[in-house]
Amino acid sequence: MNSAMDTRTAFSDSNDISGSSSICCITNTESMSPEVSPLDIGALKRLSENLESIFGSPDSDFFADARIVVSGGREVPVHRCVLSTRSPFLKNVLSSSSAGKEGAAAKLELKELAKDFDVGYDAAVTVLGYLYSGKVKSLPKGVCVCVDEECSHVACRPAVDFMVEVLYASFTFQISELVALYQRHLQDILDKAAKDDILVVLSVANICGKACERLVVRCVETIVKSDVDIVTLEKALPQHIVKQIMDSRKELGSDGLESNSYPDKHVKRIHRALDSDDVELVRMLLKEARTTLDDAHALHYAVAYCDAKTTTDLLDLGIADVNCRNRRGYTVLHLAAMRKDPKIIVSLLTKGARPSDLTSDGRKALQISKRLTRAVDYHKSTEEGQASPKDRLCIEILEQAERRDPLLGEASVSLAIAGDDLRVRLLYLENRVGLAKLLFPMEAKVAMDIAQVDGTTEFSLAATQSEILAGAQRTTVDLNEAPFRIQQEHLNRLSALSRTVELGKRFFPRCSEVLNKIMDAEDLSELACLPDERLLKKRRYIELQEVLSKAFSEDKEEFDRSAISSSSSSTSIGLVRPNSNLALKN
Repeated sequence: MNSAMDTRTAFSDSNDISGSSSICCITNTESMSPEVSPLDIGALKRLSENLESIFGSPDSDFFADARIVVSGGREVPVHRCVLSTRSPFLKNVLSSSSAGKEGAAAKLELKELAKDFDVGYDAAVTVLGYLYSGKVKSLPKGVCVCVDEECSHVACRPAVDFMVEVLYASFTFQISELVALYQRHLQDILDKAAKDDILVVLSVANICGKACERLVVRCVETIVKSDVDIVTLEKALPQHIVKQIMDSRKELGSDGLESNSYPDKHVKRIHRALDSDDVELVRMLLKEARTTLDDAHALHYAVAYCDAKTTTDLLDLGIADVNCRNRRGYTVLHLAAMRKDPKIIVSLLTKGARPSDLTSDGRKALQISKRLTRAVDYHKSTEEGQASPKDRLCIEILEQAERRDPLLGEASVSLAIAGDDLRVRLLYLENRVGLAKLLFPMEAKVAMDIAQVDGTTEFSLAATQSEILAGAQRTTVDLNEAPFRIQQEHLNRLSALSRTVELGKRFFPRCSEVLNKIMDAEDLSELACLPDERLLKKRRYIELQEVLSKAFSEDKEEFDRSAISSSSSSTSIGLVRPNSNLALKN
């Protein structure tokens, strides 16, 4: 973390536009006199500080007359006069009739202003803060730092993403000095950044056009000398940039390398079938025996670019080596860590993917995932019942896989204690998985999707009263129905739920421990009661409901009679009008 602080300090020291430099940013440098008096500098410093104080302060929301909505629906209060003065682009937007009616606060969607690339909250606030104060502050703490403690945080993905977002937002808002500054910083870290991260920089720099022409040239030079394959280039970059890179490689004589060669027609057909999520077509293409899934690196392609279900369907074919390496030396698990999809990662691990395998530069899937995750997101607390961040979930899954590779047997001691009664086992599993969905929705969804729970029929103690009265088709089956016979749907459901609990125990032990404490509590021991005991408790519950309902009805009738009597008395003596406060009190 000390290295991260050093990096942020260096960024601030080398590019701080405070003092006289910040003043030049607020005013027009061409119109200023060559000799500026100390009095003028002091006045401009105070102006910068005053403008900065109204942005992000507790009172800014009260005085603001416009709002910018960023990712996640968060709103940033801003002031039209300041933004219109400092940004020609925002001046045109705010002066348009669609920006807000006269006297009403304008609300601008950032994704509508910056359409070609997503700009996060921290980058947006950084750019807006610069418009107010003319100062470039140090990198936000935690935002530009990844989870890997061994990283210097100079060019990890969070730092690259932040700089790229600020660069693009500055270009969109037409802040030329900020574009030039962040272009220089990105150029400085290219030699330290991962090649796949440079593709992101190149893509955004290309969008910025001539304003980032030097950055484009540097990125292209770096990618030309790298091992990034043609398929990755075509997925990440526009075609004219890809052609430029391939032409440069040809001039250098490196186009003959395996990583630079184009896939043959048959492999391209397999990739196109995967793009359409058509695994059955892939199976038919494989019957032609021209290539295999491993030769086509089809599983790598699916993990990197296709739907999660397509990946699991491809895995279910059982004909691909889950630990096969592509031309760059990546296993499928390495690519899954880059994609940051917990469902795909769990699917690969359950099929035998090795978390200990290293890339050509010595990284494991866990380290890849950590380098891609912002520390501020990883350490953010999550309340029970709220979805866990996907990035953090991927790290936890890979950490657990490294600690405990072999599959566990029975996932729950309580399930074994439940005995051989199928109804009791099903009820236990239904309650456990249902509770997991409430407390840990993201983790439960990952396990349930892989176990294919959705394809089975849910069981419950009884159908709801509304379903019975309406005669609607039920999506659940009552386990109290007699006679109870073991059917295939029971076995399918039992298998899927058991698999869900096993996956939870293996990959989400923290969640499983919480569920164990709740499910094993003494007040839930009634699940193991005999059918006659459960029926007796059910009848007693219904009787109590009837008593309460009868008491409520009697009280309501008594209240109505009292109200009618009081109203008649008041009307007869002519003292109270029907809508008076006295009538309401009576």
